[in-house]
Amino acid sequence: MHMTDAPVLLPSTPLQKRVLVVAIVASFIAILDGFVVNLALPAINRELGGGLVIQQWVVDAYLLTLGALILVAGSLSDHFGRARILEWGLAGFAVTSMLCGLAWTGEVLVVSRALQGIAGALLVPSSLAMIITSFSGPAQSKAIGQWSGWTSAAAIVGPLIGGAAVDLLSWRVIFFINVIPAVAIWPVLAGLRASDAARDRTKRIDYLGAFLAMVGLGGPVFAFIEQGRMGWGSPQVWLPLIVGVLAMVLFLVHEGRAAEPMLPLGLFAIRNFGWGNVATLAIYAGISLGFFVLGIYLQQVGGLGATVAGMALLPGTVILMVGASYFGGLAGKYGPRWFMTFGPVLCAIGFLMSLSVQEPLNYWTQVLPGQIVFGVGLATLVAPLTAAILGAVPPSDAGIGSAVNNAVARIAGLVSIAFAGVIVGPVFTRQGLYNALVVTAVLFLTGAVASAVGIRNPPRQAAAAADREPGEVADDGGAAGQLG
Repeated sequence: MHMTDAPVLLPSTPLQKRVLVVAIVASFIAILDGFVVNLALPAINRELGGGLVIQQWVVDAYLLTLGALILVAGSLSDHFGRARILEWGLAGFAVTSMLCGLAWTGEVLVVSRALQGIAGALLVPSSLAMIITSFSGPAQSKAIGQWSGWTSAAAIVGPLIGGAAVDLLSWRVIFFINVIPAVAIWPVLAGLRASDAARDRTKRIDYLGAFLAMVGLGGPVFAFIEQGRMGWGSPQVWLPLIVGVLAMVLFLVHEGRAAEPMLPLGLFAIRNFGWGNVATLAIYAGISLGFFVLGIYLQQVGGLGATVAGMALLPGTVILMVGASYFGGLAGKYGPRWFMTFGPVLCAIGFLMSLSVQEPLNYWTQVLPGQIVFGVGLATLVAPLTAAILGAVPPSDAGIGSAVNNAVARIAGLVSIAFAGVIVGPVFTRQGLYNALVVTAVLFLTGAVASAVGIRNPPRQAAAAADREPGEVADDGGAAGQLG
């Protein structure tokens, strides 16, 4: 994925220009929301209370509904039309963002975030699908690269917007601000509906699969978050855990038998796709857990303001933006396997370097060096990971392949943050940070081992062809969406 491509809009026709603008804005606000919230968690806790449990739920309620529904959203897009689904998603995102900003208790905020995740699930896959159906050939690769570049920028501006809003105004602003772009592009999106006919109204939508996925993910997540408050002996903890595990088993059985499943299990029989998603699960669990605990620690224990904390965690993202294209090119020439192996190892080392954190906090010697090493590792692995996974599936399955990989990345974050209370403990301390840093490193190393064992480089002929036509595999926008 060429994340360093200059985000300049160069569509061929006025219609394509409108499609690209709508797709970029819709994805941008969904991805931005994932980055601004983490830095607002301490401020939310100060005003609404609830401790670490509510902080976990503010993140995971969004990821739960988003991760469970992002696959079925692709089927809805095929059935009802991309523009109509985007209209529903934007309207829902604006309304639920207002609910989040107006929340008067932690529980109301959590419910609003879950509803916001439902709306967010409609945005990312539908926006990319609209580009794919509106562009073709080289223009399509260029448009996807531009979409990827703009939406990746959310990773940089998100922490700055979130931190500044918390320090200068209120954490509520980070939700209210979503309404502005949603309303601004509504007239443009409404004008696209006539040119965006539904693809296949005969295709069945896997509602049962979506329901089972929601329960299968939600039950264990609820148990692991709430066990810190209620204890494992509480029926309110172990009963949802059992129900969730049973629902997940039923989900896999259903998807294996369904004529039109939302998760085609056969794709995982493709070696690089299957192992690549195992690596994705471990790597993005590490990213989510690592930044979740660091963002809270820097503020609640380290004493940094939200804006400064946001800037403190930027180096890794900046290095990713600058270096991903370079390493993607190298992986296209030499194959992705060893880049996907050594990249996560560097990420693990970067987080282990933060074990030097002491009180009082010295960011320049205790945090920054590790963030730089982590950034180099992330830049090394992101584009090769995306290329290996999507390059393994037939072109006809590229859309569902990208959606599955995005869903795996979201679910990885969902599960790892649910475990945060078990790892850190009920009160956030330096020892809790150390525990989380070690687990984060283990997750990255697991991703490295999965890549080394499972990933196979394509034949030399295929690598040479990819080198002659850079960007056609890697510029899928997958990593940009995953990082959100």
